[in-house]
Amino acid sequence: MLLGFSLIILGLSAIFLQVIGTHWAFLGFLEKPGHLFAFVFKILMVMIGFVVVALANMDWDRDRRESGGK
Repeated sequence: MLLGFSLIILGLSAIFLQVIGTHWAFLGFLEKPGHLFAFVFKILMVMIGFVVVALANMDWDRDRRESGGK
């Protein structure tokens, strides 16, 4: 869950920083291929973060019991 929240927070803050014209120093390598690439990568970071959080909160045993599986 920590990984998911970290991706969400880093991605969103990186997008906001890109809007005002600056960037995180450790994500500076993303700006070399172009601003569009960096923006898309940051959006993907946020989306993957939400997926990780959702999967971390999933109760797999309950889903198995409700679906009738073993």
